[in-house]
Amino acid sequence: MQYAPLVKYVAGRMRTRLPDSVDQDDLVSDGVLGLMDAVERFDPERGLTFQTFAVPRIRGAIIDGMRAMDFVPRSVRDKLRTVQKAQLALEERLGRSPEVEEVAAEAGMPLQQVRDLTKQASGNHANLDDFDLADELASATDTGVEEGDDNALLMRMVQELAERDQVVIALYYFEGLTLAEIGSVLGVTESRVSQLHSRATATLRTKIVALESA
Repeated sequence: MQYAPLVKYVAGRMRTRLPDSVDQDDLVSDGVLGLMDAVERFDPERGLTFQTFAVPRIRGAIIDGMRAMDFVPRSVRDKLRTVQKAQLALEERLGRSPEVEEVAAEAGMPLQQVRDLTKQASGNHANLDDFDLADELASATDTGVEEGDDNALLMRMVQELAERDQVVIALYYFEGLTLAEIGSVLGVTESRVSQLHSRATATLRTKIVALESA
């Protein structure tokens, strides 16, 4: 009961990135399960505060709850990743945002399929990949970084991004700003911030997949 407000805080931060159809009470209910798990597993001898230990588990329980309600098949999310990787490769090669026809050719997919996937990704359902990435980034900062561990590798990946991409990642995932708010900070349009965010997250996911496959 003492740390129940922590659940509401985490759920509230995550709620700002979700569509209106997601109920705040559902997020809190799932988060409470994460808090209970944290209470059972917490070991004060590790030197962490309880809040630092609990936040990733609360967030993880909320993500698990959203994933259980997500009807988008894994195969569709895999295709979305393929499209994102193709877009990233083209941006690096062309030095600009590619047209959808170019992305389709690079990904080896029919044009209409790429359009449908893009529409689905920007629809009313949460992009769980974003929350997975947010969870990994938060874990790296919450639990500390030791040279040679996965957290150190992940933070090094972030530091290898272009400077503006690093700023977008920090403001979006760590400070909880919306894309529109980040645009105001950087003096660019929300659409441009969305492009930077897509590029940065696609780069990080590609690097994470490569790390896990190594």
